[in-house]
Amino acid sequence: MTKKPSIIFLGTPEFAVPSLEILIKNDYNILAVVTVADKPAGRGQKIITSPVKQCADRHGLKVLQPSNLKDEKFLEELENLKADLQIVVAFRMLPEAVWKMPTLGTFNLHGSLLPQYRGAAPINWAVINGENKTGVTTFFLKHEIDTGNIILQKEVNLSTEDTAGTLHDRMMEIGSELVLETVKLIENKKARTTEQSQLMADKIKSAPKLNRANTSFSLDFSADQARNFIRGLSPFPTAHTEIYNSNGIGFSVKIFSAEAYDVPHSFGRGKIETDNKNYLRIYLKSGYLHVTELQVSGRTKMKIKDFLNGVKLEGDWVVNQI
Repeated sequence: MTKKPSIIFLGTPEFAVPSLEILIKNDYNILAVVTVADKPAGRGQKIITSPVKQCADRHGLKVLQPSNLKDEKFLEELENLKADLQIVVAFRMLPEAVWKMPTLGTFNLHGSLLPQYRGAAPINWAVINGENKTGVTTFFLKHEIDTGNIILQKEVNLSTEDTAGTLHDRMMEIGSELVLETVKLIENKKARTTEQSQLMADKIKSAPKLNRANTSFSLDFSADQARNFIRGLSPFPTAHTEIYNSNGIGFSVKIFSAEAYDVPHSFGRGKIETDNKNYLRIYLKSGYLHVTELQVSGRTKMKIKDFLNGVKLEGDWVVNQI
């Protein structure tokens, strides 16, 4: 009978938790869990621990929280654990001294069908770009980020109703199953890898980190592009913009959901039309959006009827192109 490899698991957010849980459930020896340091958050500066640390604590696992992955004390502690295999799920970039340490290597779970959507936000960008298919990939780490040899992939279908949130939740469960399958292949010396260069398409789409600039709503979108953009950023970090009237009064809004209508119109881009009761439309380069859920800065998320019940947009209102 093949001996199960001893494992060090590296991860931080909720996305990584099912992968750790499935390894524990299948009786793998988790020598330690490496995650981000605890930090204060919110008005009360309450100390917040990562979802992966919370999972590790529930199972009584050793937790390492280095502030510097090149710290000699951390590297020595990692070396002394003598892990056979390291698994990375939604963690930061590792130095070579860490990923080269285990005898069986270090593999990562990535939320796309590599080499497509390399980068920090593959789930979001797949939805933003209106894909009808994406997936999860396990691959061995190498120097350049997200470029290592692929071990396994599994496709995931997207519907036009998916958001980044619903896709995230499906993919973290599917991804955990792929992690387990990958470990079993490595354990039984049956892992076969494929170089990403063999799968390179003519056009490689990237998945850069989301920031204030690339999550700003654009009036140059078509109606369908705008809806995909909103879906791909919902529920977090959310598409954002500003609306204001001819008197210069305005406020920031986040748009969580909308319906797209690809119909011709004669309004200028950014024009807002509303009956102040049931609907709010934003006119775009082509077509318009019927906003169904939004959040005004400083308030809670609400349905459009609730928003219009409390805020009357009298006069001419437009979306500001940030």
